[in-house]
Amino acid sequence: MMLKKERKAIVRFGLKMVESGLTTGTGGNLSMLDRASGRVAISPSGIEYGALQPEEVVLTDLDGNIIDGDCKPSSELGFHLSLYNQRSDIRAVVHTHSPYATTIACLGWEIPAVHYLVGFAGKKVPIAPYATFGTPELAQKVADTIGAYNAILLANHGLLAVGPTMDAAFSAAEEIEFVARIYYQTKRIGTPVILPEKEMETVLEKFKTYGQKKRD
Repeated sequence: MMLKKERKAIVRFGLKMVESGLTTGTGGNLSMLDRASGRVAISPSGIEYGALQPEEVVLTDLDGNIIDGDCKPSSELGFHLSLYNQRSDIRAVVHTHSPYATTIACLGWEIPAVHYLVGFAGKKVPIAPYATFGTPELAQKVADTIGAYNAILLANHGLLAVGPTMDAAFSAAEEIEFVARIYYQTKRIGTPVILPEKEMETVLEKFKTYGQKKRD
């Protein structure tokens, strides 16, 4: 089966997305790109992650043409492709309807550096303006907003995270949901203290070697 490893990863992380509370039912979507072949593996539309089988994961090219699979690809295929075409370092995309990030997105807010873990996205989490789901307009707004960030909010919609691997993209989605919750809670109690840009520059520099094995 073509892109067997990527298809299995989509199934595994789709289930993890539900188990982690980052989405419910068939909400959200995931994809991976094999740069060597230019093929994209993306979760299908309308199938719950708990029932999803690897052969139901759809393969397309970077123009959206279906190469393999009998199912309909996610309705958000367009913005997945726009991200892969926008940045050569992106090889995985995770889109969630995680409750706290989506709450902030429905307020039309960005997420500032209320906690240093916002660094999983960058110095902040920007927000893409609203557009109807599954449309070229949304795909364009996603491409226009992503910049060098690894996570952005979609106004009145949810969160998306990107990375060089599915592990990296999923970790960004999890950590930004945590930061969104902290931001929501601090806003309810009072006025959150936002880390200065200089401190976030230090944090992002430290993140470059975070978790790496010690070398001799």
